[in-house]
Amino acid sequence: MDGQYLFQEKQYLGRDATWLSVRMILVLFCFIAYYLNLQHLASSQLFFIVGVSIIVVSIIMIYMVHYKTVVGGKFLIISGLWSSRLVKIDLYNIVKVERKPYSLFIFNNPVYNLHKNGKIRFYSGGKDAVWLTDKEGLIYIIGSHKAEEFVRAVELAQQRLKGDKGIS
Repeated sequence: MDGQYLFQEKQYLGRDATWLSVRMILVLFCFIAYYLNLQHLASSQLFFIVGVSIIVVSIIMIYMVHYKTVVGGKFLIISGLWSSRLVKIDLYNIVKVERKPYSLFIFNNPVYNLHKNGKIRFYSGGKDAVWLTDKEGLIYIIGSHKAEEFVRAVELAQQRLKGDKGIS
């Protein structure tokens, strides 16, 4: 089944380096507070439990798929985590494909299907994103670790679609 896709990528929720480093700084704070607060047994145990819990949650989040991007045939399909709605973008309606930075901010929150100011955002991690503009002017911003390959796959799918439309 993977052979029919031009591009496929899974974005994981806990693999963004900036948020992983923030969680590890919190763990470090908890373990330092645990070490410095050994006289008060109840509060020191609480710091230890919170630090270990953050580590366990971070490990679980590393393997948790946030969304999956698939380019194949006529559509770009983005399927989200658990009960998120499936997003299908018709590649025939896309007029511009660009590879740009996702954002200028250092910290970017993971988002799925966030509609804001005429843009729809999908992001889990990475610096680059693919910016797709459709015929109505709606912009899809899809964060990717393999943005260059993603752009090539979308352009190839569009060429195939235009070739199929010209034949019939």
